[in-house]
Amino acid sequence: MLRLTEIILPLDHSEADLASAVAARLAPAIPSRFTIARRAIDARRKSAIKLTYTIDAETEGEPEILARNHPHIRPTPDTTYKPPAIRPASTRPASTRPIVIGTGPCGLFAALILAQAGLRPIILERGKPVRQRTKDTWAFWRRGILTPESNVQFGEGGAGTFSDGKLYSQISDPNHLGRKVLTEFVAAGAPAEILTVAHPHIGTFRLVGMVETMRETIERLGGEYRFGARVTGLILDSTPRRARGVILDSGETLTADHIILAIGHSARDTFEMLRDAGVHLDPKPFSIGFRIEHPQSMIDRARYGSFAGNPLLGAADYKLVHHAKNGRSVYSFCMCPGGTVVAAASEPGRVVTNGMSQYSRNERNANAGIVVGITPADYPDADKGNILAGMAFQRHLESRAYVQGGSTYHAPGQLVGDFLAARPSTSLGTVIPSYKPGVHLTDLAPCLPDYAIEAIREAIPHFARKIPGFDRADALLTGVETRTSAPIRITRDPSGQSLNTPGLFPAGEGAGYAGGILSAGVDGIRAAEAVMRAG
Repeated sequence: MLRLTEIILPLDHSEADLASAVAARLAPAIPSRFTIARRAIDARRKSAIKLTYTIDAETEGEPEILARNHPHIRPTPDTTYKPPAIRPASTRPASTRPIVIGTGPCGLFAALILAQAGLRPIILERGKPVRQRTKDTWAFWRRGILTPESNVQFGEGGAGTFSDGKLYSQISDPNHLGRKVLTEFVAAGAPAEILTVAHPHIGTFRLVGMVETMRETIERLGGEYRFGARVTGLILDSTPRRARGVILDSGETLTADHIILAIGHSARDTFEMLRDAGVHLDPKPFSIGFRIEHPQSMIDRARYGSFAGNPLLGAADYKLVHHAKNGRSVYSFCMCPGGTVVAAASEPGRVVTNGMSQYSRNERNANAGIVVGITPADYPDADKGNILAGMAFQRHLESRAYVQGGSTYHAPGQLVGDFLAARPSTSLGTVIPSYKPGVHLTDLAPCLPDYAIEAIREAIPHFARKIPGFDRADALLTGVETRTSAPIRITRDPSGQSLNTPGLFPAGEGAGYAGGILSAGVDGIRAAEAVMRAG
């Protein structure tokens, strides 16, 4: 089979036009059949939006065609998942039954791969099953009732369940593990189009059912789920140092020679436990900022011009970056077309924002994080040797936002025009905030350090040069966005294990090795493979 790239057609092309383009690329050979491997939108010229295809085609004389050395004709790569060879599960002692901590995308795929290999993993989740968790999350959004162990951050499915469900990444993936992630999602109920569109997404409602289906698959293959099972300690051998199991908050102990830490970026008490247990941790950069909301129709017009509203295009997104004069980088993060700003707190007395979309992306507003990169040098107390200084900084900013929002889990908000003019907001314009439980209009400047406020104020007018109206006076900023990534890295060695605690396999966002559903799922597969190779 041959892979044909860079087949470019106008937005209004027909199926016959695509077939003709494939035939023209292969001529004089005649394709016997072809399938779409990827379809991307090229909107660089709003007046002439095009679709770019990657096609897998079969035809006679493929060696002769390849001999032409056409730059856009290559053999179709083999993307079939190939697990590493392992010792049969029946020959392994019971103590080697692996433990997976966390059921976000990383833990989910780690458990699935281990179960498919016959290793019967034990999966520990501090929160609740996904449907019960969804009820608790909606109770927080509607009534301000926070359940610390069951919310946007904690529970089956992880933080990605309440997001836009984006399924694309810029990670290096030479073994096509991302394809394995997408294929398993389709088997669990995702639309088949995620295998072909360049920027696939799912949305929260679909993710809930998919997570349940994948849990059923893992259990059918011998995996064991335990909900409400928060890990509070490690069982360690000292000579030589090695992890041998975990301690749960119930007091129960579980022994295991292989423990995958897929704990997510918000498991702060678990970070503290790991530090106290002497597990090697390193501080790492992350970003802080606000969510910004505009009418989705404005973003559509800015990106697609007269083609806005075309069903092939859907709701438009954007990706923006600005390097401010004070040396800070400001960029859009986790852009959610046709979505909502959601309350993502996991601790009492703190306010955190995130973004979410459904599969349809048909809500009134577009939203995105507008965030500023910071480094460990910016963390208060970092110079005192506090390895968790970044985490303490997150908490400090989230507590500020709680107070600035009125100490009721309402988020502090400010109109863009007022923010740029450095004056508090007192009334809304035409952009209605989507954040629940509600938004308290105020001055956002006290919520972030001065350098971050200065950089964002400079960046917003710059972004308006690329998206007209981005700096419109009644666009809305909501604070704060602090959970862009983990503030620490649980550093691992080339075998995938903790630098100083063999038997621990740090993985995913919480370990500092992923950012988003797809990359977290891929890292979960890598962690499972590392366990399988460890024997």
